[in-house]
Amino acid sequence: MHITNRTLQAFIRNAMRSRFTGDRGEGVISAAIAILIMAFLGAAMWVGFNQMWKTTQTTTNTKITQIGK
Repeated sequence: MHITNRTLQAFIRNAMRSRFTGDRGEGVISAAIAILIMAFLGAAMWVGFNQMWKTTQTTTNTKITQIGK
């Protein structure tokens, strides 16, 4: 079997084109996934901080009331 130079060039061109077009949008998808993960982590941290703040506020009010008696 004899492959001409033109056939080889066409094969390589098509292989490279399909390789690059298949990865189109990968960066955008990866960035979106990273943003979603960070949003969920931020929401979880906010819930934890909010709970801690309420506990601290309750404890502080109790201690102030005890001091005032």
